Amino acid sequence: MAVSGSVRHLNVLYRGPLSSCNYACPYCPFAKRTESAEEHAHDERALTRFLAWVDAQAFDVSVLFTPWGEALVRARYQRALVHLSHLPHVRQVAIQTNLSGRLDWARDADRAKVGLWATYHPGEVDEARFLARCAELDALGVRYSVGVVGKRSHFPAIEALRAALPAHVYLWVNAFKTGGGYTPEEVAWLSGIDPLFEVNTRRYPTRGAACTAGESAISVEGDGTVRRCHFVSRPLGNLYDGPVEALLKPRPCSRASCECHIGYVHVPHLNAAGVYGDGLLARIPEGPEWAAPEAYLARAQLLLRGGGGRP
Repeated sequence: MAVSGSVRHLNVLYRGPLSSCNYACPYCPFAKRTESAEEHAHDERALTRFLAWVDAQAFDVSVLFTPWGEALVRARYQRALVHLSHLPHVRQVAIQTNLSGRLDWARDADRAKVGLWATYHPGEVDEARFLARCAELDALGVRYSVGVVGKRSHFPAIEALRAALPAHVYLWVNAFKTGGGYTPEEVAWLSGIDPLFEVNTRRYPTRGAACTAGESAISVEGDGTVRRCHFVSRPLGNLYDGPVEALLKPRPCSRASCECHIGYVHVPHLNAAGVYGDGLLARIPEGPEWAAPEAYLARAQLLLRGGGGRP
């Protein structure tokens, strides 16, 4: 466990100024947003500075890119994943993506370290085209998970996608937390597709609870602002002002509750590390047994037993 002055491994969630996307999902504030050449140049400078920081660290680092929009269509983010994957002190590098960009960059990466958190958006891309991208990742030997926002209008697409994806690919469903929640029958059906679905429906009471965010995981913005996580607004400091070790220490959570995967996986008593292992940042559960339903459900219970919150 990382403590001030003795960092051994730090998870970094990086979100630069990029906020554009080539999709027009109605539930997303960045749908079809475009950026000027100046804005792209600003984002590239921020990314280059962050990569230089990772280069210079003496401890192990894992990076998850969580952009406001779609970053992997940009060559600079493709190059960033390749570069980070070859650094000996980088354990894992992952990015959230809609898989609409080219994937041949992965041939140049250390694919054992790369993970893609891929989201399928019905209505924005043809299922066959998306599945072809997944097949390309399989051929390249790149680990990935696939997810869909759990809107009721997406249910037929979710069912079809699970039937079409290879058994080894984890399909997660992000609970759509507006619109009155799900019926018990819907939870049961969605859990048959994603055994961890119920985990994502819950709002975990976290105020005062232990959380490794701010200790062994941080959120970093393009200007270097460091926060415990994306959901705690109070800054800890700036990544570029001095050793990051000075910013890291155990802290109880200050939020009343936590309901997002990239937040609650850092709450130790939920034991997400026991479910995801090295796939934590890319949302890829560990082990081939995830393709076997009985073992899949047994592993899911690690998380379900860990949290008492309900939707």
